[in-house]
Amino acid sequence: MKLGRLNHVGVATPSIENSVAFYRDVMGAEVIRESFDLPAQGVKVCFIDTPNSQIELIEPLGESSPIHGFLAKNPAGGQHHLCYEVPDIHAAKAWFEGKGAKILGEPRIGAHGTPIFFVHPKDMNGVLTEIMET
Repeated sequence: MKLGRLNHVGVATPSIENSVAFYRDVMGAEVIRESFDLPAQGVKVCFIDTPNSQIELIEPLGESSPIHGFLAKNPAGGQHHLCYEVPDIHAAKAWFEGKGAKILGEPRIGAHGTPIFFVHPKDMNGVLTEIMET
């Protein structure tokens, strides 16, 4: 296992529309992708391109969304996770498990249409970490 490229920073938000306005009007973002629902994960997502990565805005799709709990503790939203790229999701999962890290669920298809999994913050220096196959 080798640390791959930072693909995106996940930012939970109560309103993608308001967050898009902030990144466009205050931060000068020029490339803002179309938002879309990801019902399998209970979220609405919008990617904002930066010169070397992306910001993933994440809004809950209802009360059962995993983001709903995050926003209950952080009503204004905030950094939710970091996502790193790997060439082989199954090899990465086995490597993390071999280190004793807690994997949150089985690999599944993420917002980029490729396999992902999450590693518990307690095993990642306090940061929820998404691992994404490129």
